[in-house]
Amino acid sequence: MSRGICPRVNSCGAFWILSAVVFAANVIDTDAYSCHEVRTAFQLRQVGPLHRVPETPGTDVDLLVCKHPGPSCCTRKMEESYQLAVKRETLHNIQSYSYELEHLISGHSDAFQDMFQYLLSFSQGHLSSLLEGTYSSLSRHALPHVNQLFSSLSLYLRGANVSMEASVHQFFNNLFPLVYTRLINPGIDGSMMMGSEMGDCLRMIRQDVNPFGPHPAVMAQELAEALGAGRQLGLALEEGLEVMNATENVSMSKECVKGLVKMVYCSHCRGLTLIKPCVGYCLNVMRGCLASVSELDQPWRRYTSLLEQLTHAMAGHHSLELALLGVREHVNEALLYAQLHGPLITATVDKVCGLSTGEPTSMQPTSPEVTTSTMTSSSLPPSAAPSQLLPEQRLGQLAHLRSPFPLKPSKNNKHSLRTLSREFLMYLQRYKSFFAALPEMLCEGENVVDDSMCWSGDEVVESYTGRVVGNGLHAQRQNPEVKVRSPNPTLAEVKERLERFNQETQERFPKLGQMEAWDELGSGVTEESSTTDCDDEDGCQASGDGQDQTSHPEASSEGKSIGRQPGGDSPHENPSKPPPVKVIGGSAPASWARPWSLALLFAALCLQWTLF
Repeated sequence: MSRGICPRVNSCGAFWILSAVVFAANVIDTDAYSCHEVRTAFQLRQVGPLHRVPETPGTDVDLLVCKHPGPSCCTRKMEESYQLAVKRETLHNIQSYSYELEHLISGHSDAFQDMFQYLLSFSQGHLSSLLEGTYSSLSRHALPHVNQLFSSLSLYLRGANVSMEASVHQFFNNLFPLVYTRLINPGIDGSMMMGSEMGDCLRMIRQDVNPFGPHPAVMAQELAEALGAGRQLGLALEEGLEVMNATENVSMSKECVKGLVKMVYCSHCRGLTLIKPCVGYCLNVMRGCLASVSELDQPWRRYTSLLEQLTHAMAGHHSLELALLGVREHVNEALLYAQLHGPLITATVDKVCGLSTGEPTSMQPTSPEVTTSTMTSSSLPPSAAPSQLLPEQRLGQLAHLRSPFPLKPSKNNKHSLRTLSREFLMYLQRYKSFFAALPEMLCEGENVVDDSMCWSGDEVVESYTGRVVGNGLHAQRQNPEVKVRSPNPTLAEVKERLERFNQETQERFPKLGQMEAWDELGSGVTEESSTTDCDDEDGCQASGDGQDQTSHPEASSEGKSIGRQPGGDSPHENPSKPPPVKVIGGSAPASWARPWSLALLFAALCLQWTLF
């Protein structure tokens, strides 16, 4: 037994004795070693010109940072090179850790804007198809105003100083002369009126006459609420990039640079090019250098929380997608409203602006032109001329203008604003404490050693015995390695700006904190699973309504159409359990108000649009 063990003991003892001899030979006698290892490290790390490193250590070296008794391989010029090198290396390390976060913000900022533009383009085409297919008499003159409206929406989502309400009302102001001359009173020469005083008068009195009912105001409100969250999210991501740029290029104080040189390079002056700093020592140096950066921790946590809440407000219930899809239906409802109240509108306009033709003021509007009609004049009683129809009857006559879009969900389309938002939120969770954790990230891995034999700034020790301080400016008063005299003015300004942005966002959206987070965040479960079993081409039936609402679009007892009501919310009583999708009277607007996946909705609408 002893014969088997002895060779191992002898060989191990010889190894440690030899190592001790080599170490002593390297650090004790100036005549026993050269500065070859220091020169090699100086060259490999591209610290500076190699001629600054002496061939052999000197004894009378006047150093400012790496002071120690005994011979040294460092000079004043080398210290200057070390200061420049350590600043460059530290900034590079900070940028390497912040790159993924910066890429997350910039990449999703671009992705969200691309998604916004896609949704705008789809909604614009959706509305244009309505005008071209159903209201062909005014479509050619109305399409430029449609383009102008969606250009304003695009600028608004990109953060431009555009009023959503003013853009929507300008659209309906421009639409009113067209509707008045081509739908309500098609006998008037619309081409002569467009540039005349009559056309200007119609645009000016539109909001007073209110020819489109509540629909312009409801549409403006829905767009402002839904697109406002998307716009603020884009602005927030831009603010985040500004914060990241400021921290990546932070200036370092003289005390910080001295502490870094002492931690990283002063051991080289003694020929110890492979020794690494102790973990606690590194934390003190990095927390001292990044004290002003760590001050961003609290406003940054609040900022990431606002990002989550804005994302929920924008895509949690498909608010932005529903609002853009609802533009088509709002315009359609507004045009139906104008035709339904044509006689009253004509009488009011005649009193304010006067008629530009010789037609009698009692002239009644003609029925709107449609491609397919479900009601003809023969279906009316003989005495029911257009001028004698009750509002309920006229609405029933016009109700077939609602464009039918039977919706059938598809499981294959996963590209939606909600999917993009969920991905963004999942990645964002990792970086809520980024600025507090940055010193720790810089003091981990191969940069430090947690075992015995590490560099303490003055000598090689078994463990660091100094006090390890926390993050932030206040904690650095007790920092034994780096003296922090004052906050970094640039980062103090960044902190103030971020806090101000958080405050303005909270004031602009006071209900953000009340938004419910997605239950399925981070999972692959989506809401469409509750509707995929519906195979009815004409829509699903509600299980608890007790009525068949898919027969035909009748008017209610109050003269309002069954379907999407102006400014109305989802019609179901229990919001916690929304009913399946219903298509009422061949139209889908009521189902659009329900929070089911818009990815599926877009697939169905794109297919239907293509067929047309």
